[in-house]
Amino acid sequence: MGRINFYFKDVQRFVIFQKSVKGFIAEIIKIENGRTGEISVIFCKDDYLLEINKSFLNHDFFTDIVTFDNSVENEIAGELYISIDRVKENSVAYNQKFKVELVRVVFHGILHLLGYHDHTPAEKSVMRGKEDEYLTMFHIESLY
Repeated sequence: MGRINFYFKDVQRFVIFQKSVKGFIAEIIKIENGRTGEISVIFCKDDYLLEINKSFLNHDFFTDIVTFDNSVENEIAGELYISIDRVKENSVAYNQKFKVELVRVVFHGILHLLGYHDHTPAEKSVMRGKEDEYLTMFHIESLY
């Protein structure tokens, strides 16, 4: 089994029940018929993620997550860069608890590594449905 690691880049560490979330990630990958490889989840600020977005994707806008997929066949691996600033703003906009929104974004990135996309309205609908399914399955609302 691979490793799932959390990093905090220029943001204050916070409690996210790392062991539980790592277990949820591994379970999602298993349910989706994958094997867990090396996965890094990097929590950062808007400016840091904007630079990544510009440098690697030629996108000049803020986003909540950028995912780099390093998967090989069914071994799921990659890097998830998550802007804490965007997640905080989105949690207010969606009237959601910050940590619930944060776990949703983590699951979103994992779904990207598993091959799900969100370019079209239909793909977005499938992705949101999967996020909701896993948030409910793991009782994320009651954890936070």
